[in-house]
Amino acid sequence: MSNETLTQEEKIMSAIGYVWLLFLVPLLIKKNNEFCQHHAKQGLVLFIFSLIVSVLGGIPILGWLIILPIGWIIVAILALLGIISALQGKKWEMPILGKYAKRINF
Repeated sequence: MSNETLTQEEKIMSAIGYVWLLFLVPLLIKKNNEFCQHHAKQGLVLFIFSLIVSVLGGIPILGWLIILPIGWIIVAILALLGIISALQGKKWEMPILGKYAKRINF
């Protein structure tokens, strides 16, 4: 999908998908929009990854000092890159986690 055919609403809706639980907004509202669904599914995978980071971060010492800080930095960077690419109208795939988003079918 080229940048010229995307509306500002579609770009913003796709960017919202990377903000924690807000992935549900484009996932449910823009069901027939491939661009919005792509970014919403990546947002869902990123949300699940953040939950895993939070759970593993509860491990004493290792979780507190390594998993939580590194995990949340990764989540923040991926979310920021996803938001930027969505606002630019690009169909960006997250490293490693993006392949799981492709497997999601609703």
